[in-house]
Amino acid sequence: MGYSAALCTRRKPMSPRTLRWIMNVWPPFLFSGVRVEHISADWRQVRVRMRLHWFNRNYVGTHFGGSLFSMTDPFWMIMVLRALGEDYIVWDKAGEISFVSPGRGTVRAEFDLSDAVLAELRQRAEDERSVLHWFETDVRSASGELIAKVRKQIYVRRKRPVNSELPATESTAS
Repeated sequence: MGYSAALCTRRKPMSPRTLRWIMNVWPPFLFSGVRVEHISADWRQVRVRMRLHWFNRNYVGTHFGGSLFSMTDPFWMIMVLRALGEDYIVWDKAGEISFVSPGRGTVRAEFDLSDAVLAELRQRAEDERSVLHWFETDVRSASGELIAKVRKQIYVRRKRPVNSELPATESTAS
């Protein structure tokens, strides 16, 4: 079971602190040098960093592009999933990255999920069967220089109500 499936199927919801700890020892992040620095108690803000190491450099000595993308990959889906609650289905749909300048040294990405975006997603999920929404995240150097722009498309829809009544069947007892 993947980490996103585990988040959805647990009986007791995982706390942001526990998820931060798990993600910091999760092999794709651990072996890329990605550190989750902060996840807010309401799941609305996340901050991650990645230092430049010998194991996450590309051929020309800058941050490997795959690591820059992976450091941003799961967060919008998790944040939206937790903020909307159990009445919604949330999935990653698409992602893209544009490299702006070479990443040297420590880079950071911050995610902030606003009340306005959540209200829009809820309203659109009521009006439409499903919603596709693009989120953007900047990856910046320690000095604030833009290194990459990452876009993630998230799919959202309301869960269908579970019909608790089973269809009536005729008794076949003789």
